[in-house]
Amino acid sequence: MHKRKAAVAGIFYPEDPQELESSVLSYLQTDRAIKYKPKAMIVPHAGYIYSGAVAGSAYASLKAWSDTITRVVLLGPNHRVPLMGLAVSSADSFLSPLGAIDIDQQAIEMISSLPQVHTFDDAHLMEHSLEVQLPFLQLTLEQFLLVPVVVGNASTNEVSEVLDLLWGGDETLIIISSDLSHFHDYKTAQHIDKQTSSAIESLSSEPINPENACGSYPINGLLEIARKKEMQVEMIDLKNSGDTAGSKDQVVGYGAYIFH
Repeated sequence: MHKRKAAVAGIFYPEDPQELESSVLSYLQTDRAIKYKPKAMIVPHAGYIYSGAVAGSAYASLKAWSDTITRVVLLGPNHRVPLMGLAVSSADSFLSPLGAIDIDQQAIEMISSLPQVHTFDDAHLMEHSLEVQLPFLQLTLEQFLLVPVVVGNASTNEVSEVLDLLWGGDETLIIISSDLSHFHDYKTAQHIDKQTSSAIESLSSEPINPENACGSYPINGLLEIARKKEMQVEMIDLKNSGDTAGSKDQVVGYGAYIFH
């Protein structure tokens, strides 16, 4: 049995299971009522002190449907190794300090038939963009299988083709892991992130550029399929690290969005 071990526990989020659980549960406290069952979400992936509350604002919406979602398709950008196309893992499960999540091997097999999808464990080994989402999923859903995909340099069509194959029905939730702009001053970041946010909310056909969202490739793929399916998007939260836990001279933007 090959397990993908947690690589950034103790760095991006607490390593101690009890501390981790209580911090995630605190991020899931929200008064906002979501009327629709989320089909897809975009959530940030920075250290929890920076972006945990923004991510939690979207994840909180899953609690009402925790028993119907049994598969999570999780796409995030690569930060560690050069990657063309999309990478799946050969692991049977992904570990977090809260336990193991089994991988949906049938789904992996299905998308592996596409030329842009490769099994490449190195892309997953140290990648935080997927890993930081796992504790949120473990504390909001009951039983689910995971389809973890690291997205490298891939066209919008290449990503949307994968999402289309995995779209499924009510049992499937799609999560895109992405931060927004990086390392601008507070005011500049607010301006850029508002524009990116408007593009996401209006399902813009104009591609979002990697400078404005590190997960732009998976986001663009989701927007393409969301346009075809005439989905609605709701922005749940939009902040940056200057609002949460950092200085205001060089900030990173975070947005949370729900598609239904």
